[in-house]
Amino acid sequence: MEALNNLMYGFSIALEPINLFYVFAGVFAGTVIGMLPGLGPISALALMIPLTFGMEPSSGLILMAGVYYGAIFGGSTSSILLNAPGVAGTVATSFDGYPMAKQGMAGKALAIAAYASFIGGTVSIIFLMMVAPLLGRVAVSFGPAEYFSLMVLGLTAVVSLSDKSLVKGLIAAVVGVMISIMGIDLQTGTERFTFGTVHLLDGIEFLVVALGIFALAEVFYMLLKGGGGKEQPRNAIGSLKLSKSEVKDIAAPIGRSSILGFFTGVLPGAGATIGSFLGYSMEKRLAKDGDTFGKGNIKGVAAPESANNAACTGSFVPLLTLGVPGSGSTAVLLGALLVMGVSPGPAMLVDRPDVFWGVVASMYLGNIFLLVLNLPLIPLIAKILDMPRPLLLSLILIFCMIGVYGMSFSVFDLLLLLGFGLLGLGMRLFGFPAAPLILALILGAIMEESMRRALQISGGDWSIFIDKPISMWLLIIAALSLMLPLVKQAIKLAKARS
Repeated sequence: MEALNNLMYGFSIALEPINLFYVFAGVFAGTVIGMLPGLGPISALALMIPLTFGMEPSSGLILMAGVYYGAIFGGSTSSILLNAPGVAGTVATSFDGYPMAKQGMAGKALAIAAYASFIGGTVSIIFLMMVAPLLGRVAVSFGPAEYFSLMVLGLTAVVSLSDKSLVKGLIAAVVGVMISIMGIDLQTGTERFTFGTVHLLDGIEFLVVALGIFALAEVFYMLLKGGGGKEQPRNAIGSLKLSKSEVKDIAAPIGRSSILGFFTGVLPGAGATIGSFLGYSMEKRLAKDGDTFGKGNIKGVAAPESANNAACTGSFVPLLTLGVPGSGSTAVLLGALLVMGVSPGPAMLVDRPDVFWGVVASMYLGNIFLLVLNLPLIPLIAKILDMPRPLLLSLILIFCMIGVYGMSFSVFDLLLLLGFGLLGLGMRLFGFPAAPLILALILGAIMEESMRRALQISGGDWSIFIDKPISMWLLIIAALSLMLPLVKQAIKLAKARS
């Protein structure tokens, strides 16, 4: 009853005309930014900080929160239509979303993404409202050892899903970790994998790798296969309607991934990207038709889209109840709150309930606005696929180059983009999966930092990772996830011999 009263208080703030405008403006701007490869929620939120000067803290956070989850909501568009995930949280969506678009089901893929995002966001808001204070205390119990084990589990879960070869999946993951630790080691000042050039001292941006491995590699692959001059079929958009059987197929994955995504988002440092990969890998394991994932399975779109939006909302738990940002985006939000004179933490629910409950209520409204905005625009957006193939490939190339160059205005980054495009093409031709590399790139630095902190705490004793119960069980599950494909293969061989 108390939660309901708090929510009503939040709606009294969110439904003020000025705050309604901020909700709509935030989610609209976020959706547009998420659709454009190369832009992301961090850049958008940073630009929004000057606009919040002079605003009420509740209004300012409502606007910036709308931009944040709006960008995650809209990021699926470029992943599905162009295979160019400019937002890290929508990388997993491209695994099945883009194959669906190539099969003439772009409209259906975008519709599923919109419905799954809406449900995932709504479910997570309910959890945020009911259990935020409790989960805030639970999140504190995760120390460096637990975070290292969680990152290992996330990585092994994706590696073990490598369709053709577990070894190739492991190789791709190792390459991803090597890329992630390029640059200067912040603890020792040692240069790692810089090859004597100053351009690599700060490491390699995620966007350069993601656009190269996915979007640019797709362009090269089409040109290599002689598809650069062919026209797209005029029926490429397809129907937006879902049959009863399709609704039934995606209902359970959306529900499971929404819950998983929310609890993943609660953990500082996890966030939408890891949530989406975990949701995707979980559904691929559970699905009877798991072997069709990566070839246009609708569950492969529904699961990561519901998980990443749920995780996005879940990340507000550590931000608001502990003052701990779980990602780059929430770190910018934390900075904005401090600028506005609000100190997030355990006392926030008492000292500034207007900010906390106003933002929670605004998320309900924002999710409705996002659904109303996106569904009618799907036929228009999907017409991108009606472009002549040479023009479409040229646009993908231009988007990639503008997005990468706009980050640092460095020609060297464009050369890196070309290099990773060729690497992605080689991986595709020789059957190396891209997902382990991308996830290892995201998790590598976090894994290393967590491992070092844990070993510093234990005085170099590696047993800290198995002495802590949560860490031990996470590592056991990770080991089992790697062994399961090998056991399945052994059983198949035994049956074949018999």
